Amino acid sequence: MKNIKLLIEYDGKNYAGWQTQPGKDSIQGEIIKAIYEVTGEEVELNASGRTDAGVHALRTSSQF
Repeated sequence: MKNIKLLIEYDGKNYAGWQTQPGKDSIQGEIIKAIYEVTGEEVELNASGRTDAGVHALRTSSQF
């Protein structure tokens, strides 16, 4: 298993928040789908923070 760190920004106005929820569009779900489309592999995504419905995320720290 390989671990990869992603730093992302997103406009969350059309999503039900970060975490995958049955029957709702989420940021986590969209990223998982995109990775599958590119690699053909199912992945597990873990976040260090989450947002509520309609919230945006902006990476402001330059530290990795």
